[in-house]
Amino acid sequence: MKNYKSIHKPKPYSFVVNKSEFIGNCQFVESEEEALEFIDSIKEKYKDATHNCSAYIIGEEMLTQRFDDDGEPTQTAGIPILEVIKKEGLTNVCVVVTRYFGGIKLGAGGLVRSYTKAASECLNESIIVDKKIFRKFYIEFEYTFIGSIENFLMNKEVHISNKEYFDKVRFEILLDEDRYDNIEKELINLTSDNIKFTMIEFNYQSSLNGKLIF
Repeated sequence: MKNYKSIHKPKPYSFVVNKSEFIGNCQFVESEEEALEFIDSIKEKYKDATHNCSAYIIGEEMLTQRFDDDGEPTQTAGIPILEVIKKEGLTNVCVVVTRYFGGIKLGAGGLVRSYTKAASECLNESIIVDKKIFRKFYIEFEYTFIGSIENFLMNKEVHISNKEYFDKVRFEILLDEDRYDNIEKELINLTSDNIKFTMIEFNYQSSLNGKLIF
């Protein structure tokens, strides 16, 4: 697992140039199967469109890269969309740009500019985020440490996803893996090692400007 950049809460973007309408849609995907399903869903939604051109990049190493001109002249649609994704440094993203032909030909340059704009703007509308590796774990401690631990976690901007109160206090925490070792050491020092850490899982979380977003 490694950190990467992708998108969050996709939003479409549309514009008209010389009577042709271009509609950019994008989706966070984690497999080629998901990307193809998204492309099919857009083709079904805009089945009366002239073209539904697409591109996607999959994998933390960006190893899977595909594009489709869907009937537009070669290298005027799919590749420009793919290049936008690559330029932004994104992966696990699929972009589909729909075109309703308005009767006026745009030429190769016009097509490249239009497909580039639709892809770029729909990605930016969707917000580009860091997909970072987070560790989910429990900490268990005596009630006497509640105040100091809560203050510590708040000051360090550590996300507490759940709190439970039994014979001891148990907090469920989501923490950027890069910060885990330091936070663990500080909590051990804060409680004189009267604290228990229980690993749950690693997963990806969306982060914007260093803060978790859901």
